[in-house]
Amino acid sequence: MAEYSAPIKDIRFTLEHIADLGGLARSELYASAEPELVAQVLTEAGKLASETWAPLNQPGDRQGCVLENGVVRSPDGFAEAYRAFTDGGWNGIAADPAYGGMGLPLLVGTATDEMWNAANMGLSLCPLLTKGAVEAIHAHGTNEQKQTYLAKLVGGEWSGTMNLTEPQAGSDVGALRSTAEPAADGSWRIKGQKIFISHGEHELAENIVHLVLARTPDSPEGTRGISLFVVPKYLPDGAGGLGQRNDLRCVALERKLGLHGGPTCVMSYGDGGGAIGWLLGPERQGMRCMFTMMNAARLAVGVQGVAIAERATQRAVAYALERRQGQALGADEPGPSPIVRHADVRRMLMTMKALTEAARAVCYVTAEAIDRARAAGDDEERERAQGRVEVLTPIAKAWSTDVGCEVTSLGVQVHGGMGFIEETGAAQHYRDVRVLPIYEGTNGIQAMDLAMRKLGLAGGEPLDALLDGLDDIGSAIQEADTEFHMATANLVGAQAALRGATDRMRDFLGREPNAAAAAATPYLKMWGLTLGAHLLAKGAMKARELLNAGGAVDAGHLQDRIAVARFFCEQLLPEAPAQLAAIGAGADILYAVPEERLAG
Repeated sequence: MAEYSAPIKDIRFTLEHIADLGGLARSELYASAEPELVAQVLTEAGKLASETWAPLNQPGDRQGCVLENGVVRSPDGFAEAYRAFTDGGWNGIAADPAYGGMGLPLLVGTATDEMWNAANMGLSLCPLLTKGAVEAIHAHGTNEQKQTYLAKLVGGEWSGTMNLTEPQAGSDVGALRSTAEPAADGSWRIKGQKIFISHGEHELAENIVHLVLARTPDSPEGTRGISLFVVPKYLPDGAGGLGQRNDLRCVALERKLGLHGGPTCVMSYGDGGGAIGWLLGPERQGMRCMFTMMNAARLAVGVQGVAIAERATQRAVAYALERRQGQALGADEPGPSPIVRHADVRRMLMTMKALTEAARAVCYVTAEAIDRARAAGDDEERERAQGRVEVLTPIAKAWSTDVGCEVTSLGVQVHGGMGFIEETGAAQHYRDVRVLPIYEGTNGIQAMDLAMRKLGLAGGEPLDALLDGLDDIGSAIQEADTEFHMATANLVGAQAALRGATDRMRDFLGREPNAAAAAATPYLKMWGLTLGAHLLAKGAMKARELLNAGGAVDAGHLQDRIAVARFFCEQLLPEAPAQLAAIGAGADILYAVPEERLAG
């Protein structure tokens, strides 16, 4: 059985030659991100992920989490693995040094996050949400809240959660019923029930800091009446330690399709009179404050899609190298051939590899854009970078998690019948990844965000600037490499089709919004495929440049980068312009069958 090996070469290539880690290191904010330090960070993170976290993944899935007398027990070995993670300072790679972080770019943190998730996504959900809580408190907390919580969260001694969903309020957060009543001492008393709370209760960290959305008295209906509260499991004692237990508890664990190693909790607040909490940000501005955490989590979930795709690809390749069945066409040795030599299996493996590398590139350039917004020297530069973040985030989240589902499904297929058997581990990847298109705003919501909001953001300038960048890459590679003749034609065609689709979507928005809503998902898919292809082509162009310069440390790896980019552009990219017909079709056909007859 293949275990996970951190793909350091591919990660470093993406950081350095598709994203621009070197450019970030030239900024004042990220001057510490020197190549030698980053290389050491990636190497050590890869060791911990591969040697400590990954071997617990399948046993943790089998054992699962157990709720006993209000206490959640994680699978064997998880507590020790989490302690090794926090002892190494890994939770704070991209966090503010003022609170114990390393202050490296989010881009580097994104690369290490990929490793943790690929190794053990059930365990990695705990630090993922903690980092989101750090973002929210850092952006919206009072000085007292920052001093109380941030160092503990950055260090991983305390963990964080996000509490939005209720039984009657899923994606429609404005329908929530949890309440908050003011107390005389300036705190609030929170009452209500939340569902789907990842790591809402566990024994890995000594305290859990819940960020909870609730409605204050006399607040209007909908999202405008929602406030955000910090509600810790144990109340801080004011001296860095723990005081009394708060009035909150886990009342059940969800029985899930996958991610059995990470607890998904039903949390009850205020059964004994009210859980004590404090406003985070202004009253009735809870959704604005929570979106800081949610946007960070959306990129993080996209990276999870990349991570599980990488893990599934590694497992499928290992199996295809070992499994012998049938004789490959043109084989010169007797007996069955390794299935990796059969054309259709090779097609599946190349598809898995190419999709994974493209999704990695999309997520990494999104992280780079966030870093550029933070490191910007003036308002104009910051606004330009933030506009890029706003456009890229729904693409990174939705397309990368769709890629995760497609790649893990192909991984099961490569294994054949054994892929459907839990013993091989391929099925676990398929089960685990399926929740990602649902997390942090479903992929349909991400598509609607791209189509209904980001198309017209700042007069359309951020999206148009991203489109112009795709055009530049296509022109440059056409001049640089004749080997890319067919790929370049597809790149140029996809970019032109995307421009046409964008014009059509803007026309729909002006006169027929439901047609734009109906086209949102194929439009986002078109963006993911086209952007992924152009980023891989950019990397291939750099790989060719390095090969031509001579003295390459790993010429084979550079040649592989070129081959994978060509495969994507020649074999997968034609799906992008094919979306144009669906985008232009309008909404009528979606409603052609009456709703009462949809089930037949």
